[in-house]
This record gives sequence, C-alpha cells and structure tokens, in this order.
Amino acid sequence: MLTYDEREPFPGTVGRELADSVQAYPEVVKPSAGTPNVLLVVLDDVGYAQIGCFGSDVETPTFDRLAANGLRYRSFHTTAMCSPTRACLLTGRNQHTTGMGGISDNATGFPGFDGRIDKATGFLSEVLRDEGFATMAIGKWHLAPREESDLAASRKRWPLGRGFERYYGFLGAETNQYAPDLVHDNHFVEPPKSEADGYHLTEDLADRAIEFLNDLRNVTTDKPFFMYLAPGACHAPHQAPREFIDRYAGRFDKGWDSWRAETHQRQLDLGILPPGTQLTDRPEWIQEWASLPEVERRVYARMMEVYAGFLTHTDFHVGRVIDHLDTLGDLDNTIVVVLSDNGASPEGGRHGAFNSVAWYNGVPLTLEAVLPKVDLLGSQQSHGHYPYGWAHAGNTPFQRWKRECHEGGVADPLIVHWPAGTEARGEVRSQYLHAVDIMPTLLDALGVAMPSTIDGVSQVPIEGMSLLESFTDPATDRQRVTQYYELLGCRALYHDGWKAVAYHPMRGQLYVPGLDPDAPFADDRWELYRVADDFSESNDLADVEPARTREMIERWWAEAGRHGALPLHSSRPVLVERPAHYEPRSRYVYRPGSAVASPAAVDVRHRPSVTIADVEIAANDEGVLLAHGGRFGGYSLYVKDGCLHYVHNVLGQQRHRVSSPTLPLGPHRLGYTYTPTQNYAGTVDLIVDGDMVASGDIPQTTIYAYHLFGEYLCIGFDDGTPVDDTYVSPFHFTGLIRTIVVDVSGEKHRDVQVELEAFFATQ
Repeated sequence: MLTYDEREPFPGTVGRELADSVQAYPEVVKPSAGTPNVLLVVLDDVGYAQIGCFGSDVETPTFDRLAANGLRYRSFHTTAMCSPTRACLLTGRNQHTTGMGGISDNATGFPGFDGRIDKATGFLSEVLRDEGFATMAIGKWHLAPREESDLAASRKRWPLGRGFERYYGFLGAETNQYAPDLVHDNHFVEPPKSEADGYHLTEDLADRAIEFLNDLRNVTTDKPFFMYLAPGACHAPHQAPREFIDRYAGRFDKGWDSWRAETHQRQLDLGILPPGTQLTDRPEWIQEWASLPEVERRVYARMMEVYAGFLTHTDFHVGRVIDHLDTLGDLDNTIVVVLSDNGASPEGGRHGAFNSVAWYNGVPLTLEAVLPKVDLLGSQQSHGHYPYGWAHAGNTPFQRWKRECHEGGVADPLIVHWPAGTEARGEVRSQYLHAVDIMPTLLDALGVAMPSTIDGVSQVPIEGMSLLESFTDPATDRQRVTQYYELLGCRALYHDGWKAVAYHPMRGQLYVPGLDPDAPFADDRWELYRVADDFSESNDLADVEPARTREMIERWWAEAGRHGALPLHSSRPVLVERPAHYEPRSRYVYRPGSAVASPAAVDVRHRPSVTIADVEIAANDEGVLLAHGGRFGGYSLYVKDGCLHYVHNVLGQQRHRVSSPTLPLGPHRLGYTYTPTQNYAGTVDLIVDGDMVASGDIPQTTIYAYHLFGEYLCIGFDDGTPVDDTYVSPFHFTGLIRTIVVDVSGEKHRDVQVELEAFFATQ
C-alpha cells in the first residue's frame, strides 16, 4: 500500500482509467507502540498543606496512593491564580506570554492581560492531537474571555478549538456543584439528573471521564490519550454530600493555630519539607483561635469540615477514574500528574460565607449571616466558603495565599505517578519548577518534539524546560534557575536560590489594616529570602542585603518587560465594555432555546424596563417564561397555579413577589414593567394583554451580579438553581412561547464605586 504524508503532494498516478492509475493513501498518524498516556488532574484552590501526602490530616487516599507509588515535588510553583496557571500548564509559556496575566473574565487592553490565548502559543492538546493521541478535557476550562462564553460566540478558544476532541464541563471560574452550567463539546446541556436526585458535579465528571475512556478503548486498545481532568473542587462554593462532611465532625475543633502547628510537624516527619524548615508566624490580623468566642469557633470549624468533606469526596471520584485505568490495563503506562492551580483561597474573608455571592454585591460577609444556617453549609442551599484563617493554615508552612506572590500563593502540591517510567516509589524531589515546565516535561517523556508550526501558525518558543531527568535521578541539578511572578500588582522573582517578593494591596482584598491600595507601586516594600535555606520565607534579609535586593528588583523588571507583565495595575482598572461580537441594544427579542450567557444577555438592573411574552396557555400550563440568576440572586417571571408571578431574589435573603389574578386560557401577552424609584429599588406592574393587573414594591434589587460565572438568562425554563423557592428547576413552561420582548431603552443607573469593588472582588 502506497502511503504519504497528507501535507506532501499526492505520490500516486491518476490516469484516464483505474488500470492506468496508482493509488496512494494519506498516512494515519500513529504514535509508536508503548507510547504512554497522560492524565493531568488539576485541582482548584487546594493549598500546599491540604492533601494528606503533603502533611494534611484530610483524607485523600487516592492522591496519597499515587504519591506512595510515585513522586512528590516540594518546590513546584504556579501563578497564584487559576486561569494564568492553566494557561502555563497547557502551553508551556509564561502567563503574560499567553495574554493570561489575570483571570480570563477580567481582561484588560494590554497584550499580557487580554485573556485571549492565540494560536502562536499552541496547547499541549493541539500538539498531541496532531501526533495521533486521543484528546479529552473534562471539568473547568476558564481559558476564554467572558464575552466568548455564549452560543453565538466563536468557539476557537473553547476546548474543541484548542486541540481537545471531546469536552464536558463548565467554562467559567466556578459553578454550583449541585446545579452546574454545563457544556458538552460546543453546546450547553442540562445535568443528567437533578440536585433532588442526588446529583453532584464531581461524580458526573468522573462518570464522563470513564465514559470517554471506554469509548476509546472499545475501538482501539493501543491509541494513547491525553485527558485533562479539572474538577471544580475545591473552589467555592464548598459543597459536598453530607456523609463526606459529617465524617469530619469535631476534627477541626482545635482550630487553625493548632492544626497549622501539627501539620507543620507532619510535613517535617514526611520529609515533604527540608529539615529545619520554620513555621512562619500567624499575622496579627488573622484571629488567634483561642481568643475567639465559642460560637465563632463552632461555625469556623464546621466550615473546615465542609471543605475537608469536599476534598475527600473529590479524591474518591478521581480514585474511580484511577481504578478504571487500572481495570483497562492502562494505569502503569499512564503519566498521572496531580496538582493545584494556586494556594488556598482567602475569599471567605474573616468570617467565611454562607453565600459568597454577597461579597460581589458589596455586602460584607458577616458571622450573623451564617449563624442561622450553619447546618445547611455544604448543601444545595449554600454557596459557602471558609474564613481566611483556614486558608492561611492550608498553605502551611508559608505566608499568605491565593492571588499573592509569597509562597502561600505560588507554592503548590505536585504528584507524578508513572510506574513504567520511573522506579521511584514515595520519593520527594527538591528541584525548583514552575507550571510552565509541565508541558515540556510531558513532551520529553512522550518522545514528542514541539513543532515549529501548528495549523500553519508559527509558534512562540516554549519557555518551560523539561525536568524528565528528575523522574529517575533525585540528585539532578537540572531545574529552573529564574522565574518571575506578577499577579494583581504583587510581584516576585526567584533566582538561583533567592527570592524577592513585594505585596501590593488590592481594593476588595484589603486584609492588612493600614495599607493603601492606591499607593504607588514604587512605595511597595520588597522582601528578600534565601529560599534555598529558608524554604518557608521566614527570615527577611532585605535590610541585611540591600545590594542583592536591588539587583533582584532590577532583574524582575527585566523579566517582566521580556514576558509582557507590564503595565503594573491592581486597583486602577478602567471599567469599560470590551469589544464583543454582540452589541448592547435597547430591545431584545428572545425565543425558546438554550440559555444565554450573562455577558450577552439583556441587563435589566437599575433601569426602566418592559418585558412582554407572547404566549398561549391551555389548562394546567405552568412554568418559567423568563429567568436570570438562581437561588442566590436573580429574577423570574413565571406561571404557576393559574397566575402570573414576578419575583426578585436578593442574595437568597429576600424575595419580593408580585402576583396576578387567575389568568384566562388562550393566547396572551404577559409581562411586567419595572420602574426604578431610587438607586436599588423600584415598583413592578404585571401586565396581561396591555392591562396592569397587579402592582408591588421591590424595596431592594441586586446591586451588581446575580452570579458571576453561571446561572444564565433562560427563556422558557430556569436552569441551575431556581430563582424562587416556590418551584423546582428547570420548571419548563408547558405552554407555547412565541417570543419574549425586553425593552431597556431607559437610562441605567450606575454606581461606579460599587462596580469597582465588585470588579476587585472577582479577581
């Protein structure tokens, strides 16, 4: 059989007849026999000390088993935030080189921060697809800007546009674990069962991973695969089945100070920390556990129980995938890499949260908001997060946390399991490496060279380096010598065993009293650590070695300029609408279909509006006509018990309803008008065939967002969680909807200060 590379000219002969012709077939690209598979497991907001094999007493038997039969890297580093780290992992380039200087949702108009990874920075999935691998992504994506998250958008930055052949998961930073906004390949889908039937996203993702593997192995037993498995855990909302949470009852009653000290000792005993590593001090602005009132200790301990249950539940379902690989006979020759994308998260603030969406709307997270609902934490009724005291403990032995460039933000657990590729079992590696090094290391292990072009596009050079040698040689001196860091104005530079780091306060994240988020970057104090000997950044040498400190700062500026990390910005963004493929309009006409992603949906907040649905109602018809948001904030227009109802849900704490008299059957134009009476309040008039049939006050409306990353606008149903507690989602309308017209020609009220605070809170 004559074959040829399809990129080359046809080598056969085309004659007038078959007898005069020579056939030739394009070659099928097949990796060589025995090529390993790759499973990349990316956890979310899991701190350095929160996995068992890194010192935690949280039960993670799957991750511990992988570590016991493989390697742990004590000096693995990320970017301190999700989108940038994931961009580094999948491209092998630094975050700003890819344009992902921050999270994709809050892109700014500079090349290093535009949130758009272009084809010149090819993905690992694109390289391996072209080498004949099956490529699959499951779970969190968060690598496309918000204005490309709707069904009219280009999919070129969705998973199937970046080399993955199959996808099932969610596009944004977070989603409700019981009622997620799911995407299958390139379209939205509803979960396979409801929260009432026991649905949980992590279980669903594991089911889908097993399904994808079975689909592959039902056809071919030797085609290698690359699976990117990114559960939503343990990002907020912290949600897990009650039986996983309750197994931790009382486990954290000693509090974060004792837990941190005990974890530090376990880390030393396990050898995950270098001998003599000090435990950094707890800052005075994090509460001393012993000084807390009993009621606070009870609530905060329960929040940690929820988090621990969430992590153990995740470990269990990742374990199902690992066990299935073993059943298929693939586990030994699969390179399994498990890591977290950044340090533990402080986004619960001082007191933690029952509904963390409140924070995005300028509502302080208070203990009083949690107390009446402690028993519901972790359930479908909650959207919770733990206090920052637990985040600090979760990053033991380091300072600080997610979003910042101290080790608590950028040092993360890394496990590598590949029995066929290394004889190491349970060993700890000390080489310094960064997320950019994962892709070149995997390519090296697979025997695949990085191509100079992908899909005809010349490639930006890989900035990571292969650390494959460390798989077999624990003493190799091959490691990263220099790495810069920048996130939200915080900066750091690692170079040859030294680290310089500067913290810059950010509005909305101001944990340290007395600091000014508007202070010039030049006023930030740089610290200096000899991390080769002072692993935890305990001894600041900046005043002792001023010349070295200046040298490190200058090197940071050079690295930042070379990689596109400028201009520095933190609390000075300009709130402008970014270019999008759609334009805001004064009149929206909707018809039944899939949900409309929030950035592209009509915005009725704080402005006069008229909504009219052209419908036909028969006996017993009911359901949602139009809804935006969910259990933790939003509005809904629906028919139930023969009447028309409007509800505005404020953060799940208040629901203001207006209801009509009984509706006659037949064709109707049903809707409402909203008239603002003050900044965040108004009146609603229900309309039936042009007549006002009911009216009511809405004394409080949602200030900034119903939900930041999901709970989209729905026509004819209410996806995710229900806006009102009088029905159960999706509550599809059983009558006929022809159109729903929403007029928002009235001027919108804007509170720029509130919008700025919310912007910073979402970073």
